[in-house]
Amino acid sequence: MNINEILTGMVHRPIDAARNLPALSVEQLNAHPGGHPNSVAWLLWHTGREVDIQLAALSGKEQLWHRYRDRFNLGEAGDGMGYGHTPAQAQAIRVDDQELLLEYVDASLTALGDYAEHLGAEELDEIVDRRWTPEVTRGVRLVSIVDDAIAHVGQAAYAAGALTADQA
Repeated sequence: MNINEILTGMVHRPIDAARNLPALSVEQLNAHPGGHPNSVAWLLWHTGREVDIQLAALSGKEQLWHRYRDRFNLGEAGDGMGYGHTPAQAQAIRVDDQELLLEYVDASLTALGDYAEHLGAEELDEIVDRRWTPEVTRGVRLVSIVDDAIAHVGQAAYAAGALTADQA
């Protein structure tokens, strides 16, 4: 197994986890368990956006969001990544279609896997961000993107489980 196979394998973990979330009602999808500003909808939207935005920056290709923006109908609120959202901004992300969220997460992560699949060692070692110590390589950034996706889908799974616990 080579590094490209490992990276593309990692990409599928959050896709599979997101696809295994329980079906949620619109109310559950947009609920804020424990008063937390991040709903399951926000967590899944953010997962797709953070992958999409960072992949576009790495690859120089257009964000997939341009194909999804109108379907989400979030206006300018949906154009960002959600990093640094205030509670009010996070609560403004309301999505009533779980399948649309899953489709965007899947598309963003699949595009990331397709990108990572063909990178050579020199490309993975290339410095892409000099603002950190140590400086960030393309390979480290890819791992970071997937790690963030895994964390947020895990949070969505926990919240979805809490929201559906009485239905089991």
